[in-house]
Amino acid sequence: MNGKLILEDGSVFQGMLASGTNTVGEVVFNTGMTGYQEVLTDPSYCGQIVTMTYPLIGNYGVAELFEQSRQSFVRGFVISELCGRPSSWQAEDSLVSYLKARNIPCIYGVDTRAITRRIRAHGTMKGVIVPASAKEIEIAEMFATPPFIEVVEEVTTPKAYRIPGQGAHVAVMDFGIKRNILNSMAKAGCNITVLPANTPAEEVLALNPDGIFLSNGPGDPKDAPVETVRQLIGKKPIFGICLGHQLLALAFGGDTYKMKFGHRGSNHPVKDLTTGRVYITSQNHGYAIEEQSLAGLDVTITHRAVNDNTIEGLRHNSLPVFSVQYHPEAAPGPDDSTYMFEEFMNLLDKTQSKARGN
Repeated sequence: MNGKLILEDGSVFQGMLASGTNTVGEVVFNTGMTGYQEVLTDPSYCGQIVTMTYPLIGNYGVAELFEQSRQSFVRGFVISELCGRPSSWQAEDSLVSYLKARNIPCIYGVDTRAITRRIRAHGTMKGVIVPASAKEIEIAEMFATPPFIEVVEEVTTPKAYRIPGQGAHVAVMDFGIKRNILNSMAKAGCNITVLPANTPAEEVLALNPDGIFLSNGPGDPKDAPVETVRQLIGKKPIFGICLGHQLLALAFGGDTYKMKFGHRGSNHPVKDLTTGRVYITSQNHGYAIEEQSLAGLDVTITHRAVNDNTIEGLRHNSLPVFSVQYHPEAAPGPDDSTYMFEEFMNLLDKTQSKARGN
């Protein structure tokens, strides 16, 4: 069926509908060459229509191994060329079948380069995917739909659960965590308790964890539980990534802002200011920390994005708290930064040793 993607500035991109029904969401782009299934199941994309900049998508199929959450939370998927006959020893199904089975709205055969250039020039904006025959009044009603802000509530775990381990006990605040983050923490030896995003600080601390992890997640950090994070600071060692990184900055007294088109992809260079080394990282965020808001706060900027110099890492100067903006576990992307989980474990060991007086 013929379809079209329409942006709120009036731009129209013609294509073919592969699956799903009418949809509306914030149109963003991802620059990764691979990892489309991880993108589809990354909860941080909740509420968004994702455009893949790499032209050929679906060539290696899909497999349960690559799933990052219990379901896909994207509002739509935009592809240039959709491969219907994948070739990979890991493939369990085709992307086409995957999209249809989950009723994920997808339009393909569109000019994704033009869409990306439009977003880069004018910023992310609302868009709709509809059949070519859709009436103007129907499209106008879709654009009039108010933005959905309770995205963290949609993606978080409905109830707490455990992932047993032999090492330090870590309470994970699930704002939309990816499975591979939990896998990376488990490999590092963590004994994990995953908690819903709305869990009060007193309930988190009642578990008496050795440390607290603040996960990635979708949406504006100011709509997430900032006060809970503020109450946790200073009580236990904390490691935050992505949304968790932004929440820590807000809890410290800093500020965040919405970026023009954000960082989304598995090829973003980040410089560690401590060592001078540059890492290639996987990222998915549309908000960043306002640097001027950190003036006078007891924190140090530890990492910066090479492309635009935005803040990619923070460390508190006196408390065992640190964070990064990118996804150190990748999935998709390089594993350059998995050492961050070891740093967290080392921090927990050091804090425990200090508490014992060693």
